Amino acid sequence: MSPADDNTPRGARARARIEVTAAIKDEARRQLAVDGAAKLSLRAVARELGMVSSALYRYFPSRDDLLTALIIDAYNSLGESAEAAHQKTAGAAPAQRWVAVCEAVRDWALGSPHEYALIYGSPVPGYSAPQATVPAASRVGLLLIGITREAYQGRGLAKPRLPAELRPEAERMTADLAPDLPPETVTTLVAAWAQLYGLVGFELFGQFNRVVEDRATFFRHAVGQLAHGVGLVYGE
Repeated sequence: MSPADDNTPRGARARARIEVTAAIKDEARRQLAVDGAAKLSLRAVARELGMVSSALYRYFPSRDDLLTALIIDAYNSLGESAEAAHQKTAGAAPAQRWVAVCEAVRDWALGSPHEYALIYGSPVPGYSAPQATVPAASRVGLLLIGITREAYQGRGLAKPRLPAELRPEAERMTADLAPDLPPETVTTLVAAWAQLYGLVGFELFGQFNRVVEDRATFFRHAVGQLAHGVGLVYGE
C-alpha cells in the first residue's frame, strides 16, 4: 500500500475499525478487572463507550467472540514476554534460559493479574475456548520444549525414570508434543508446565499468604528444580 492509499475512504475505514476494536477491548479489560470475566457484557461495554449495542455487534458478534479476542491477546502478550526473556539469555545454559522464561511468566502475571486470571483462572461459565486460541496458548510451552530439545541435541539430558504403567500415555503425549524427545522427558515436561502455572497461580491468588515470604527467591528455586527434574542438569 502506498502512502496515498492511507487517505482513501477504505484506508480511513480500516484505521477507524482498528481504533474502535482497540477501544472495545480496553473497556472490556477494564470491566474484567472490576467484575470478572463471567460478568462481561457487550451491552455494558457499548454503554461505557457511548455506542449502541448494534454497532458493537459489528465488531464482536457475541460475548464469546470478544472473550476469545481478549484471551488470544493475553496469551500473545504472555508469549512475547517469555520469548523476549529467552532471547536475552541467548548463549546461556539451558537451565538458566528455562528459569528466565519461567520468571518472565511470573513477572507478566504479577503485572497483568486480571488477564492472567482470564486465561488460567476459573473457567467462564458457558464459554468454551475455540481452536483459534491454541497457537497463542502454546507459545510458552513451545519455548520450554525448545530449550529442552536443544539440551537433548547438545550435551544431553539426565533422563528421568518412567514407571512402566505410565509408558503408553507417555508415548502418546510424546507423539503429539515432541516426537524427537524421549517419552521420559516429555512426561516431566508436561508436569513441569503444569507446576509452573500452579506456582504462579498460588502466588497470584493468595494461597502463599503467610506461607512464602520471599516469593521471588522461592519461585526461582522452584522452577530451577523443575528444570532439574526435566533433565536440564548440565552447565547450570
